[in-house]
Amino acid sequence: MNKEFVMRGKTASGSNEVLNFSGNKPGYSYRLVEFQIYPSAAVGTQTAELLASVTAAKTHEDPAYPNFNNEGLIATASLSIRSMSGGWQSYANDSIVNDTFLITQDLILAVVDTEAGSPMDVNWQCRFVAEKMSKSEEAVTNYKQFTISNE
Repeated sequence: MNKEFVMRGKTASGSNEVLNFSGNKPGYSYRLVEFQIYPSAAVGTQTAELLASVTAAKTHEDPAYPNFNNEGLIATASLSIRSMSGGWQSYANDSIVNDTFLITQDLILAVVDTEAGSPMDVNWQCRFVAEKMSKSEEAVTNYKQFTISNE
């Protein structure tokens, strides 16, 4: 079994999608170790404020207003691009990942471009690492994520 794998895609601003973990190998959990977002339009000519979140809860966490008290919030990311007159541009990209959260069930990824005008789609990439678990660890981890996703 591969120890690492990547999920990636492009999601329309203001929408969310499921990162599917059902059907993965029993006896394993997964940790999100890297979460990155990137614009889907020409970087040098755009102004954008892209935000994203990955959640293991029943509903997605609003990426524009993340609540770090939410046990199911696993990751957030932000990317700001400001184009100024005269060709000057600023670019800031940051993410926060709870890489200790053991994943055994589906996740929800949500994205938004909060810049006024025509919002751009958001490219995203998540890197996961597989973790072998004993039967008792698997039961506890499944129960914990089940209770978080059914609050």
